[in-house]
Amino acid sequence: MAYEIPVTQARAELAELINRVVYGGERVVVTRHGKPLVALVSAADLERLEAAEQAAEESVIPSVSSLRSAEPSAPGERGRFGIAAEHRPPGTRGGA
Repeated sequence: MAYEIPVTQARAELAELINRVVYGGERVVVTRHGKPLVALVSAADLERLEAAEQAAEESVIPSVSSLRSAEPSAPGERGRFGIAAEHRPPGTRGGA
């Protein structure tokens, strides 16, 4: 669980908060009007978060690529289906 502190108090205690994060292994959430604003985390925590984020991105890209390269389920399926909807500017009516 992270230690929460209002932004006004965090300004006055910044050096102490940095020490809590670096040496105490704590995570500090700075709040404004009771809502989380920023978080202070160690450089090691930041590296882990960035590595996890990068790993998630790398796993999504191959998934999307494999969807694009998938073959249609039946021969000629791509040519059989056309546009399902068409954009028409306001004031124009379809039909003729």
